[in-house]
Amino acid sequence: MSLYVSDLDGTLLDRNARLSDITRHGLTRLLDAGLTFTIATARHVSSVRQILEGLPLQLPVISSNGAYISEMISGRHELVHAMDPALSQSIFALIRQQGFMPFFSTHGPKGDQLFYQTAENPGQQRFIDDRRRQADPRLRHAPRLQDELHNPAVTFVVIDHEAPLQALQVAIEALCGDAVETHLADDLYLPGWPWLSVHDRRATKDQAIQTLAQRYGLSGREIVVFGDHVNDVKMLRAAHRGIAVENAIDAVKQEAQLVIGPHHEDSVLHFIDSDWKR
Repeated sequence: MSLYVSDLDGTLLDRNARLSDITRHGLTRLLDAGLTFTIATARHVSSVRQILEGLPLQLPVISSNGAYISEMISGRHELVHAMDPALSQSIFALIRQQGFMPFFSTHGPKGDQLFYQTAENPGQQRFIDDRRRQADPRLRHAPRLQDELHNPAVTFVVIDHEAPLQALQVAIEALCGDAVETHLADDLYLPGWPWLSVHDRRATKDQAIQTLAQRYGLSGREIVVFGDHVNDVKMLRAAHRGIAVENAIDAVKQEAQLVIGPHHEDSVLHFIDSDWKR
């Protein structure tokens, strides 16, 4: 038996960030028959719950690039990897010194919160509008972002043009060393406005998959993963079988043992259906 783990955007979801009817019905049938399957995504569990509503997942989902392992139906976190508060303050100060306005999420006594101050470009505005459209319960407007870092930060997101974000990524990695994990990737739904995300070093999909497997007695299973973007590279490298979709970036395809069809043709479902039967 295998443990199958799929990314969402650009991998399992269609071009409109939705789970197609074919994939939804197919996964439901396979899960009801005993398929061992879950999700590892950059999205927060609140967004995952909306997209996968009604899917009979038995395992927790891995969200925010491995920062959370959470029960999908309730949204309750089984594990949270947040940054050290002093490190969070240093990262925020560096981002502002470089002239960027970040978004950041925190985890504390009031639960998960996602703060923003203002939108300074179309990419940032889409980020806010998308979360308003989803009725994201975490979203909070803050007149002064620096006043909201009293709880541990889980993720920083900076949205701008690629070249300045590359320079910021280098500066953050020089400041923090291996204490953080960073990803720079284009917005799949608004190309030209990439995101730089910053997480605690423990918040990676590959580490979260191993933790989940240990907690749920699945350590002996073959791990089969599906991905398309830079935040999937490590989990493909660590898996027994790493599968890339046709639309994946080159760095993912280079780590993959197999490249299947594109995400919008239900390729992950078709592969799992055939592979699990075999």
